[in-house]
Amino acid sequence: PMRSKESVSGQLTNDLATDPAAQLDAYASLILASNQKAGLMSSGTSRDDLYQRHFPESFAVLAALESNNLLNSPVIDIGSGAGLPGVPLKIARPGIGITLLEATQKKAAFLGEVVQELRLTDVTVIRGRAEEIGRDPLHRERYRLAVARSVAPLPVLLELALPLLAVGGVLAAVKGSRMEAEIDASANALATLGGAVEVTLRLEIPLPGPPMLVIVRKVAETPDAFPRRPGMPNKRPL
Repeated sequence: PMRSKESVSGQLTNDLATDPAAQLDAYASLILASNQKAGLMSSGTSRDDLYQRHFPESFAVLAALESNNLLNSPVIDIGSGAGLPGVPLKIARPGIGITLLEATQKKAAFLGEVVQELRLTDVTVIRGRAEEIGRDPLHRERYRLAVARSVAPLPVLLELALPLLAVGGVLAAVKGSRMEAEIDASANALATLGGAVEVTLRLEIPLPGPPMLVIVRKVAETPDAFPRRPGMPNKRPL
């Protein structure tokens, strides 16, 4: 029998703390409703794009991390934007503690709305720049996993991410066809900041030229001089 719309939405409200499929669907709706206003993704992004490309990529990141025993909490999603891959990771693995770091006010406000609407627990949204958060004793060398997607070229990203990781923690960066060149360009940043590329993993998603995941292990403490002030890592990569 058909349920009335009221009872369906009432049911959904109950499911949103416990049903991953309902959470993902609500998350997709929130992205589509706020996309133009908050500039979350390219303007033509559709529900199909989310379910065929963006969500599968996030879940492929999760699968790669888990199959290599790299999904360790607490996690920080650097430059979280619309919440990818951090929010799908949290939906799929509710037990992880995760911080979503986003510099843009509108996007950070959107992430706060997502956390509230999906009833996600143990999620912190921070509006700020990684260069500043990386110097804050509450966050410096506190995370065991950092994830990042489309944030910056690897030499720049290393300076944003490695100060946030505890020694032994890893950065998992989604990269495309320029991955090898970016790794080659990162030798000095890795040596300076205490990182080492451990492995590169192909993400198992049915897309042409599927993206890769670069895993960088933090092998030594990051010197106090890093990260440099906001904008400098981008302006003058190590």
